[in-house]
Amino acid sequence: MLAAGPGPLAERTTERAGLGLEGYIDGKRFRLGAADWVGAEESEAIGGPSLWFAGEGTPPTHFRFEDQLHADAVQSLEALKQLGLDIEILSGDRRDAVAQVARRLSIQDWRATVTPNGKAARLETLHEAGKHVLMVGDGLNDAGALALAHASLAPGGAMDISQSASDAVYAGGLSSIKTVLSVSKRTKSVMLQNFGLAAAYNSIAVPIAVTGHVTPLIAAIAMSASSLIVTLNALRLNRRGSE
Repeated sequence: MLAAGPGPLAERTTERAGLGLEGYIDGKRFRLGAADWVGAEESEAIGGPSLWFAGEGTPPTHFRFEDQLHADAVQSLEALKQLGLDIEILSGDRRDAVAQVARRLSIQDWRATVTPNGKAARLETLHEAGKHVLMVGDGLNDAGALALAHASLAPGGAMDISQSASDAVYAGGLSSIKTVLSVSKRTKSVMLQNFGLAAAYNSIAVPIAVTGHVTPLIAAIAMSASSLIVTLNALRLNRRGSE
């Protein structure tokens, strides 16, 4: 195992989406990213995510990584499947690395070496098919797809741009995703109930008030009571959430 010490900072550093970084050191160009981006040949036999570094007059250096699944990954995804959700992986990693993760998670639909534009295009395809997509991502290359999704989530440790592009940020493990979905469904149900209560109240109270059958004091009390009922109904979310 080799460890690199401090070195000169690269100048004119630029980022190419889905490929990697490029910069110049002592007038020589260096690249860090995908194998084909730096001019290396990568074998499909190499498992796990990988990163390459190469420069002018410097042979490519290969960095290998191993993905570790969250402790609750399998259980959390099974719970989401039981909710009737179709789960799909869109990853920029190599095919063999993504296939290994998909196999461990029992996910049949997966795509590897997907660029940021490719992720956005996939979401557009799902939208056109009438699907409502919940996108979960934490990387720089996920930001565009997170913004395009019908709803999107990012973990608390995600990059700032991914958190900004998401509709909500969750803490904890993947099990939090099911919690977010459960709370969202309960919130929608309570909202619809409150709309129904308000409509029923107005359909009865407004005609009575217009015909002058109640005094202003009674009308004010009735309006306050209506607001109180709606508020108490909404507070049921806190009670159920603590159970």
